[in-house]
Amino acid sequence: MRKLRCCIIDDEPLALELIKSYVEKTPFLELVNAFPSASMAVRTIIGNDIDLLFLDIQMDELNGIEFARVVPPRCRIVFITAFAQYAVEGFRANALDYLLKPVSYTEFMEAANKALQWFKLVESPATATAEKKHIIVKSEYKLLQIPVDDILYIEGLKDYVRIYLTDGSTVMSLMSLRTMEMGLPAGQFMRVHRSFIVHTSKIKVIERNRIVFGKQYIPISDSYKNDFNDYVARNTLSTTKDE
Repeated sequence: MRKLRCCIIDDEPLALELIKSYVEKTPFLELVNAFPSASMAVRTIIGNDIDLLFLDIQMDELNGIEFARVVPPRCRIVFITAFAQYAVEGFRANALDYLLKPVSYTEFMEAANKALQWFKLVESPATATAEKKHIIVKSEYKLLQIPVDDILYIEGLKDYVRIYLTDGSTVMSLMSLRTMEMGLPAGQFMRVHRSFIVHTSKIKVIERNRIVFGKQYIPISDSYKNDFNDYVARNTLSTTKDE
């Protein structure tokens, strides 16, 4: 497994140096850069293949929740803050983990290992997730087993997700859309919007930068457009005439 390329953003010098020291002594992490403000980090985060971002929330110029909206979807975020009230908002921003200051190395390692396992899952050519035929979700007071092939798309609704099925029914479950994304078979589903994941094999119509499922139109946001366009290009037959 390659090292995870990391950046840190925190406007508190002592906190920045602490997390920097944690990254530097963790064998599977590689520190790309550390920044005292989000604005200084924009070019590096967007223009490079950054795997993991340790991001402070409470910052004067641009807070972490706002900055998370421009972070490329492939980059995992671990929020770090002194304020526990941001936890729910952090998970709504699809953070991989949430750490409260002062952060111990044990807590840091738990979050870093969670990121490592996520990338192992995504980048492995033949993972258990890729072979999944069913997922099990909690809905109300029941556990439901849902065949993966029955899923059309999934919508994130604050602290819940709604799973849309091929028979027209839906299932609601209390979890973040990021948690759902991590549990889906790799290569079969794609995030196309901060609020939507689609089953790529179920896509029948794409119209005006939207995916059409019956009367439902799923928008493709700018953050995910490149990955989706790559998928379309790989699966589009050439219109070039044979000579």
